[in-house]
Amino acid sequence: MVLGLLMLFGYLALVWLGFFKFKWLQFSITWGLVSAFVGVHVLLIFMIGLRFMTPFSTNAKVIQHTIQLIPRLPEPTLVTAVLVEPDVPVKKGQPLFQFDRRPYEYKVRQIEAQLAAAKQKVRVLGADVSVAAQRVSQHDAQLAEAQQKVRVLGADVTVATQMVARAQSELVYARYQQQLAQGLAAKGAGPEEEAQKAVAQMGAMEAAVKEAEAELERAELRYTAEIGGVNTTVAAPEAELAQARYYLDNTTLVAPEDGRIVNLQVRPGMVSGIFRIGGIAAFICDADRYLLATFFRENLKYVKSGQPVEVALDLYPGQIFKGQVDSIWRASGDGQLLPTDVIPTFLPQNPEMPQGQYAVKIHLDGDDQGRFPIGAQGAAAIYTTGGAWEVLRRISIRTHTWLNWLYPMPF
Repeated sequence: MVLGLLMLFGYLALVWLGFFKFKWLQFSITWGLVSAFVGVHVLLIFMIGLRFMTPFSTNAKVIQHTIQLIPRLPEPTLVTAVLVEPDVPVKKGQPLFQFDRRPYEYKVRQIEAQLAAAKQKVRVLGADVSVAAQRVSQHDAQLAEAQQKVRVLGADVTVATQMVARAQSELVYARYQQQLAQGLAAKGAGPEEEAQKAVAQMGAMEAAVKEAEAELERAELRYTAEIGGVNTTVAAPEAELAQARYYLDNTTLVAPEDGRIVNLQVRPGMVSGIFRIGGIAAFICDADRYLLATFFRENLKYVKSGQPVEVALDLYPGQIFKGQVDSIWRASGDGQLLPTDVIPTFLPQNPEMPQGQYAVKIHLDGDDQGRFPIGAQGAAAIYTTGGAWEVLRRISIRTHTWLNWLYPMPF
């Protein structure tokens, strides 16, 4: 800056000495044009210095987070009450809108009944396990009795067989005992038939035992089937009840943060939720508002986080607000290519198109951030270094804010 001033004043002194003081050269229109041309180029030093040392933007806007208020309900629901006024500050958790609770209360009661029935069914399943276990024990006892009977009948068959063999051997010795031996053979057929019948009964009992054991296993599986320690018969209606209560709670829509609503168009009697693609109101948050200013990319060469900023908002003519650089958004949609099957074509940019810019996020100082409403616009100057460049820019931005008293001129 000092060098630029020395060059400017030195040039002016040289022109004054050469043309007016000592008249080394005769001043003419030609020399006047040449002198002005050189002087303008000397002034470029100040333009370049201001551009890079104190970047200036007239496209600065206050940005605030907004939340779409969308009813979290599964079906179109009647609005029964509007509990908020437009542009009136509200606190987080404060009720905003009330929807008709009746359909959701009925759903909760219905699922509560289903849950009670499911819990009763679990108790029945426990009783079924006990009954199946008793049935298995009973069939085990009958099987043991049948097995004992088979062993006894098997012994009878052996004795009868021995008697028949002895009778047949004695048949040779005594004819008169033939009838007796044949009678004993006939008696031996009785225990054999009883033994076969007992074996068949034992097989049936074994099958009954296996069936009872299988039924016991199925009953135990039904009774012990759990998810997270809860029987599956109960877990499903419990989940449905939790969802129904969630929707019931959401029939009262509350403020997600501290903030306010503008352009409130909701009225009792309207049905919300017919189309699930948008909200019923826009909620403007109070927290984390900031100023977003766009600068030509090359002007941000020396800009860093934490550098001081001065802002002139159109809303407040004649006033300057302090702030500091938070971050530079080094990204632009110009560098984004969307997935496609078309090979991109790169054409030279129209020189009449504006140059690409980056946005700089700026935090404004002061506890009362409510002075900076959403969408407020103005100008911002970043001071990357002190000295004379900063002085010139401070003069420039103050001139800008004082001109806001006159511009725009609607008369």
